[in-house]
Amino acid sequence: MEHTPETHSKEVDIYRDTWVRFLGYANEVGEAFRALVPVSAVWASYAVATAYVSADALDKGRKAAAVSLGQSGSVWIGLSLDRSSLLSLTSWLCLQAHAEDHGKAARVAVAVVDTFVWQALASVAIPGFTINRVCAASLFLLGKTTRWPLPVRKWTTTAIGLSTIPFIITPIDRSVDFLLDSSLRKLYGEGEKHE
Repeated sequence: MEHTPETHSKEVDIYRDTWVRFLGYANEVGEAFRALVPVSAVWASYAVATAYVSADALDKGRKAAAVSLGQSGSVWIGLSLDRSSLLSLTSWLCLQAHAEDHGKAARVAVAVVDTFVWQALASVAIPGFTINRVCAASLFLLGKTTRWPLPVRKWTTTAIGLSTIPFIITPIDRSVDFLLDSSLRKLYGEGEKHE
């Protein structure tokens, strides 16, 4: 059976299409709970999110390494070579193999760097900072505007931080796409956006 887009289902990306994706949000949850848990628990949430980012980047590099260059094979019929032609052909084939290895290494490097930078910004740094500031501002404002006991203010701050997460994801993702499209991706000519 021939594999066409209609007959071949899309490969499941474990880091984007399964529950594993939620590990990338660990630091945002950690930041939301910062007022209630030890700081070491918040740092542990960053470790989980960073492990997710690193695993996704390595996976994308592995997949880039597995992609063939798409070169079509040649069929040589009735080819007779003398010694000098054979040496020239061998040299040419060695250069082609070296160029292929260099192209493969470049594809892998671009995949790893692009994924790691995108994920580090869009999944760890910017959301973590955003939730941290939302929670800090919430706790401060609740302290100034209410007479609620501190534990109630801390739990309210955590609830505000958790409820903020779904609203910041898409704007941050789009902003990071724009940032990388305007900077890093121009360096290596990557036209595709992170998926």
